[in-house]
Amino acid sequence: MIVTDPIADYLTRLRNAQSAGHRVVEIPSSKVKKAITKILYDQGYILKYQFDDEAGKQGIIRIAIKYDPQTKQPVIRKLQRISKPGLRKYAKAKDLPRVINGLGIAIISTSHGILTDKEARKINVGGEVLCQVY
Repeated sequence: MIVTDPIADYLTRLRNAQSAGHRVVEIPSSKVKKAITKILYDQGYILKYQFDDEAGKQGIIRIAIKYDPQTKQPVIRKLQRISKPGLRKYAKAKDLPRVINGLGIAIISTSHGILTDKEARKINVGGEVLCQVY
């Protein structure tokens, strides 16, 4: 299976695991995916994660999906890919998207690494808008 857009594959695997009600999802690893995973964890969208670099050729990221204790609904309502391989979306620091007026996050690939829209705005850098999460 050849995946042309690994970030879209990552988001889709997370989305599918949530809709199937899984507790843990395994995703092939890469530097970008590890950075996105760390951001999702820091922002409270996932319970925990583990990087297993021994598994397979490229390693695996194991993500424990976070559900609301009362409603049993996944914490992540929507994962949306913005910049696609066919149509890249870039934004200047002042034009970075605000996801639901600051309630969600946009994940931006900048020259300073992969950051949330708030962090990128704070240090005044733009970049490629990878995805939105809320």
